[in-house]
Amino acid sequence: MKESYSEDGIITRDCYGDWCMPPESPEMIHSKDTSRITSAAVISTPFYCYLAGKMAKFAELLGIQEDVAYFNNEIAATTASYNKKYLNKETGRYSNNTVTANILPLWFGMVPADMEDKVFANIIDKTEKDFGGHVSTGVVGIQHLMRTLTERGRGDLALRLATIDSYPSWGYMYRNGATTIWELWNGNTADPSMNSGNHVMLLGDLILWEYEYLGGIRALEPGYSKIQLKPYPIKGLEYVNCSYKSVSGLIESRWKVSGNQFDWDIVIPANTTAEVWLPTSNGYEKQTFGSGKHHLTSNIN
Repeated sequence: MKESYSEDGIITRDCYGDWCMPPESPEMIHSKDTSRITSAAVISTPFYCYLAGKMAKFAELLGIQEDVAYFNNEIAATTASYNKKYLNKETGRYSNNTVTANILPLWFGMVPADMEDKVFANIIDKTEKDFGGHVSTGVVGIQHLMRTLTERGRGDLALRLATIDSYPSWGYMYRNGATTIWELWNGNTADPSMNSGNHVMLLGDLILWEYEYLGGIRALEPGYSKIQLKPYPIKGLEYVNCSYKSVSGLIESRWKVSGNQFDWDIVIPANTTAEVWLPTSNGYEKQTFGSGKHHLTSNIN
């Protein structure tokens, strides 16, 4: 069956591309500029690897080792085909070097380890230089942009994307009267024939980034019975107040930066434990806390 939707290890079918990336002209719906457009196969193939990884985990849980081996082999073979076809090893660029073309294989672990820094540098250059520090992705690339930037040391750029109000940005929507997320970054100027005013997928990973990376709250086990608290302080961001009502109870993460001092108040619900990563000048200090209120402080510069 795979042969009906793949060719030489590349997934070639069932893809709308990076839907609704910012077009080159404000009245357009879809870009005609091939340098902005990420092709279907460049998007579909990394997602095939991602889903094959999920299937391998399901098979592992079920104890079906034959299937585990099959799906892991699929990932390895598909990754090799993908890199052979799309990765320029001299420049670190995938396909036509869009942010989406580079970010998907990077996020899904398909980039050779010695090429990761080059690929990430292309994401930064494309965002800062070619697009003036604005988003250039549609609904696919935007799902991974904020987290990738932050995990790889460019939380400052993620913060800029989250707070600017010039086009294209979430702030631009708000500044122009939006009370929901548009389908198009240029929803106030594009042809209304295809322009939903309620398209939550264009939020991408913004809210997830706010809770899991700024607040640092994430589940390590189902039902938040074990929690990770690991915020990413970003230069220019003075404080964060974050709380989440989990099924185990209220989780709070509230921090502020005064000069070099990082002050952090956390609340861990009953019958849970938390893996707490305190930011320091040398990275993080990992500790384990039980239920209750805790205050932590450190020097981060």
